[in-house]
Amino acid sequence: MRLLPIYVVEGKAAVQRQAQYRGAAFISVLGFLIEPIVYLIVWRTVAEQAGDINGYGVDEFTSYYIVWTLVRVFNLALAPGAWDWWVRTGRIANDLLHPVNPYHRQLASMAGAKVVWITLWVPVAVFLTLLFRPQFSPSLLEGSIFLVTAWAGYVIRFNVLWLLGLVSFWTTRAQALIEVIIAMELLLSGRLVPMAVMPSWVQTVSSWMPFKWTFQFPIEVFIGQLTPSEIWQGLGMQMLWIAITGLGIAAVWRGAIRRFTAVGT
Repeated sequence: MRLLPIYVVEGKAAVQRQAQYRGAAFISVLGFLIEPIVYLIVWRTVAEQAGDINGYGVDEFTSYYIVWTLVRVFNLALAPGAWDWWVRTGRIANDLLHPVNPYHRQLASMAGAKVVWITLWVPVAVFLTLLFRPQFSPSLLEGSIFLVTAWAGYVIRFNVLWLLGLVSFWTTRAQALIEVIIAMELLLSGRLVPMAVMPSWVQTVSSWMPFKWTFQFPIEVFIGQLTPSEIWQGLGMQMLWIAITGLGIAAVWRGAIRRFTAVGT
């Protein structure tokens, strides 16, 4: 509970920063949404030509990728590459002087910024809805559960990227490892295509990795593709991965700080 005021303050500050530069924020959000919009157009075209693909037809692909745009905004997290610059320039030394762990400050700041980003997402969603006419009508319960799963997915992805960023304390050339993990996320998360379209063995691997629970799971909750038992199982997997990645950060952070030497310009 003692961290709650820190989260509130950091979140409010992030909202104010994003609102102050809302024009730039809107352009950034549009940039992030290009990826799912391209997927939407491609897979709608595929479904129109090939018909239903493992339960996904034109309407399902349309609903999936429009909700994907919202999940994309939720899942924006600190890029691991930022750590490389922080460590090389010594900027991280300023954060270490702060009484609150930078993990909590960054997690709260990114979460607060999403309040503005999601607001800016609304006109894009309205435009896509009018253009493609998705056929789904989530209930209030599904919408509420979606919010829980979307925020949980954000925490999981933030933690995964934070762990990747900590590699920079051991090497300033961590980009190759980061690109491998991002490629795995692209293939195993439902980010590129719903996992139902992938081979069964890929779906099995995906279920035991964190990526699916940050992207596909919240989307399918919102568009009504899951049974109540599958939703509860998914929530359990999200909590499990939050715990695993959180413990991993706690363990790696101590070793990372012991290696840090304050240098830079």
